[in-house]
Amino acid sequence: MTAAPRRVVIVGASAAGLAAAETLRRLGHTGTITLIGDEASAPYDRPPLSKEILSGAWTPDRLPLRAASDLDGLDLDTRYGRAAIGLDPGARTVQLSDGSEAAYDALIVSTGVRPRHLPGTPAHVLRTLDDALALKDRLGPGRSLIVVGAGFLGAEAAAVAAGLGTKVTLLEPAPVPLAHAVGQVVGSVLSQAHLDHGVDLRTGTAVAEIVPTGVRLTDGSVLTAETVLVAIGCRPNIEWLTGSGLSLDDGLVCDEYCAAAPAVYGAGDVSRWHNPLFHTSMRIEHRTNATEQGIAAARNLLGGGRPFAPVPYFWSDQYDMKIRAHGHLRGHDEVRIVEGDLRERTFLAAYRTGNRLTGVLAVGMPPKTVRPWQRAIAARTRWQDVIPASAPTTTGTTP
Repeated sequence: MTAAPRRVVIVGASAAGLAAAETLRRLGHTGTITLIGDEASAPYDRPPLSKEILSGAWTPDRLPLRAASDLDGLDLDTRYGRAAIGLDPGARTVQLSDGSEAAYDALIVSTGVRPRHLPGTPAHVLRTLDDALALKDRLGPGRSLIVVGAGFLGAEAAAVAAGLGTKVTLLEPAPVPLAHAVGQVVGSVLSQAHLDHGVDLRTGTAVAEIVPTGVRLTDGSVLTAETVLVAIGCRPNIEWLTGSGLSLDDGLVCDEYCAAAPAVYGAGDVSRWHNPLFHTSMRIEHRTNATEQGIAAARNLLGGGRPFAPVPYFWSDQYDMKIRAHGHLRGHDEVRIVEGDLRERTFLAAYRTGNRLTGVLAVGMPPKTVRPWQRAIAARTRWQDVIPASAPTTTGTTP
């Protein structure tokens, strides 16, 4: 029988990393837990950065994931403000940016992601508290903002900025924002909300570079604004694992147990793992998944032996819309509106992949309406068993 690890190192003072540390203690681990983070602060919540912090509804003191006393109770060896720069699996050590090392018997990688950038003049991004506070200072009446990228992060930031009286231009290279994830019809409905709130949404518009006065488009024209936010996705923080022998492919490649190698586990945004519920490899950048996977990685590190097979969940707040989604929506074959009305922006859309119900997205619907669908996805329910034959198929344009 394998001896329980005495020294666990968690690289990434994130929601995933904190959940892993708490789970280790809850399951009886009494050895050393070293929590390493490249930011100087204790773990804090990131979803409010593009919503409550950016709008000014919250002050930064509401962001910490746990009170200082709760963290003290975990008896962690915390090493904040130090980034991991290398890994030696043979020696079982992590090299840190200050020249020190952290030795481990078992390792959890939860180093998350970082924003993608565009060439040219440095622009704002939105990943850390400092990012959010710097952008917040640039918003308000009489100010102008270009948001590059109309994914969920860009859409949330555009909605907040518009609500603060900022003149907002939202640029998206695809014909329909978010179509790759939620489908053209649902994407069109969400996009219309920006237009209704005065945002200048321009689709089919790609940016070549950031310039001091705004952005230069690929057609050579220049759009001007005081401030530019780049929200074109993220890259997983895996460079420090180069040369370690671990498998890296748009993330740290893990199996269904969150294991990347003997005594090495991945959790959160950085982890690409095999989800047996959907029979596919996935890497998810959502807060709920980070916590759930941190728990799963810690449990399996201690010998739990349980596959991590969640129904992914994410939410987004834009204007007066509360958007909730469960499941694996990307790569779907069909979308049907099964409740509500697209025109009212209060509806529930179901997603089919193959012969299974694989996802559901709700706008303005109460949680109790969505829960049965989440359970049906988890149960691998066949499409024909939950979708009435009379429900309209929405694969074309907005009605």
